[in-house]
Parts: sequence; structure tokens; C-alpha cells
Amino acid sequence: MSPDELIALRREKDQFFKASPQSPLSDDQQDAFSGLRYYEPNPALDLTVAVERLPAGNNEIVIETTTGDTRRYRRYGRFQFTIDGQAQELTIYEAPHGYFLPFVDANAGEETYSAGRYLEPEPLEEDRFHVDFNLAYNPYCAYSSGWSCPITPAENRLKVAIRAGEKNPAGEWAAHE
Repeated sequence: MSPDELIALRREKDQFFKASPQSPLSDDQQDAFSGLRYYEPNPALDLTVAVERLPAGNNEIVIETTTGDTRRYRRYGRFQFTIDGQAQELTIYEAPHGYFLPFVDANAGEETYSAGRYLEPEPLEEDRFHVDFNLAYNPYCAYSSGWSCPITPAENRLKVAIRAGEKNPAGEWAAHE
């Protein structure tokens, strides 16, 4: 995705958060909403990755949510990539609605949401996926405690910063519940 397309997508999302009845924000938050915060577009973190499929069998994982519920996923496969000269590995999960990639980076709790951010990697041919970290987004529970969001499993917690996608919510609107 080009930087211009990414910026247009971000504007649409801000408009959705500000005005839509389906927004994850309360009415008070919508009234005060001033926009989400993002890293600058980073083409180096728009990746096509080869995924090593995990063998069939015991790949089910139960992930706890922010409200104490659980959700079941299947570990689909792992991929490796390099950031800041350091090799990294993440697991892609499969759910009834598609592929899911939750992750926590080294900036969690400071620049990024402490419980992690999400991506929906796009499957390509031959066990390859398009993983664009510029599209990384905060789960709805980052905006209000009324949402139930999967907590990123330990296997997807990185020791490096992913400076792409959404940052922590900030501003007067983020303090409302």
C-alpha cells in the first residue's frame, strides 16, 4: 500500500471513530475525539513473508481475553523477519473469520498499547503472506474497558520496537470511559 493510500485509510478510520454509531468510543469520547496517533508510514515494514506451516495435530491455543473469557485459535504457522538487524519470529493464528496476528513490541506501554496490537495477514500463494505492520491497529479494549480482546500470547511478544501502525491512544478523548 502506498503512503498516500495508507494516509487515506487512516483518515477514514478517524472519521469512523468520530461519527459512526458502531465506533468503539462512547458518545463522550466521540465528542472529544481528535484522531488516532500513528507512526509515519514505514515501507520497510510492509513485508511479504514465507510462513513455515506447523504440522497438523495439537496446534490449538486458548487465548485469554481482557475480560477473563477465552477464545480458541489454531496455530497456522510461523514466519521470521529481521528488524534493526535482529532476527524475529511471530506465529500466525487461524480463526473462523480468517488469519490473526497479535503482537506486542518493545514499545508496549510507552508508545504502543500494552496488551499488543493486531494484524490480519493476507494469504498469498505457496505459504506466503502479506504482513504490513503499517496496518497494525489497537484492539477496541484500548479505548474502553467494555470490550473483550484477546491478550497477545507470550510467543508473539517481541523484544524490538515495531515503529509502524497505531500508537497508544492519547488526548482528552482517551481519558473518557
